[in-house]
Amino acid sequence: MQGLVFLIPIVGIIAACLALGVNRASYYRTQKPKPPMKPRPRPARALGENERAHVLAVLDSDPFMDKAPAQVYAKLLEDGEYLCSMRTMYRVLDDASQVRERRAQRRHPEYVKPQLVATAPNQVWTWDTTKLPGPAKGTYYTLYVILDIFSRYVVGWQIARSESAKIAQRLIAACCEQQRVVQGQLTVHADRGSPMIAKSTAQLYVDLGIAQSHSRPHVSNDNPYSEANFKTIKYRPEMPERFGSIEHARAVMAPLLGWYNTVHYHTGLALLTPADVHHGRAPAIVAARQLVLDAAHVRHPERFVNGRPIQKSPPPAAWINPPPMDQIVIADRITDRITITDRITTADRIKEVAAH
Repeated sequence: MQGLVFLIPIVGIIAACLALGVNRASYYRTQKPKPPMKPRPRPARALGENERAHVLAVLDSDPFMDKAPAQVYAKLLEDGEYLCSMRTMYRVLDDASQVRERRAQRRHPEYVKPQLVATAPNQVWTWDTTKLPGPAKGTYYTLYVILDIFSRYVVGWQIARSESAKIAQRLIAACCEQQRVVQGQLTVHADRGSPMIAKSTAQLYVDLGIAQSHSRPHVSNDNPYSEANFKTIKYRPEMPERFGSIEHARAVMAPLLGWYNTVHYHTGLALLTPADVHHGRAPAIVAARQLVLDAAHVRHPERFVNGRPIQKSPPPAAWINPPPMDQIVIADRITDRITITDRITTADRIKEVAAH
């Protein structure tokens, strides 16, 4: 409504409301606010203040202090006394702030949404486990996978007969040694499974100088890279319905995860493989592909209706829950006239200001 205050003296009510998308009825309603509501008259049948005080005193007395109003009501009737209805007893107790849930109920804590960003390999890893069906119904093997979110590169994996914090810790330590991770370089993100939140796992992070991050309970979007990796792997034709043994599972998963790292053209990486991005080969590959596209454009420019084709590069950063880009409305006052511009993102506004 503040924008209308400036616009109405210049262009009038109708034009101002149309420009700002405000309903005229809403504007008129603000000009004529409703009068304050009159206090509700006290019903003639309502208890007086002395009577309400007496009811509260009876409910708080030693014989009735631990009883529900229904029990008090029934006992008083047996004693030949009627004070008020059960509903009135509840009203009296509620006014005295003496009505509450008697059971001690757990209050769920407010979990902070994890927000992580990686601009290079080995800055943020995410890891998770998934079940692989064994030879018989009800038997499973556990697959551990550690993934770099910037390159989508599987830095380590393991298959075990059960889910264990010790196995995960040995795998994380081995991956850090292999990738030559130094103190303070890495953040490891995981969900809230028992191996992930174990005290021994947290102590390992401290010993290795790793920052830890956890998903919120029951929020799969907080660990999207691991979930997407499992889906890609499990829907491959090489995956059998069941594994005959743990050795069979390891024999299948080794080439499959190798395919994911070195052969699979990842759509989130501009159709480069995770190994290319992880080992820094992406710029050379993008340049070579661009030469091929340029040559094709020179031969048949009429086939490229949108102009010269451009080979995209992998994104410069990978996020887990990126912060929202707030939208703002910019109003510029020029020579006593107000021009309302379109909504733009904060990032675009910053670029516009920097350009000037």
